Amino acid sequence: MPEEELFKTEESRTRGEIAEALTAVAEQIETGSVHLESATKDERVTIPDTPRFEVELERLTDSETGEQRYELEYEIRWTE
Repeated sequence: MPEEELFKTEESRTRGEIAEALTAVAEQIETGSVHLESATKDERVTIPDTPRFEVELERLTDSETGEQRYELEYEIRWTE
């Protein structure tokens, strides 16, 4: 199945700013419609009543430097 990236942003933010963004999107998810907006993109999506919800925490190690980083991901997925 071909992948089509519809929206993506990545930027450094404070924990407080991240918590605020997650709270705002949680309210949108609860209503069933999420609006994603950046300087260059604008997407709106409807979330069904019972999507799959995945939480993943990973520790990744850079093979060259040995530096470790963590990734915490919250993912909601569904089929149409």
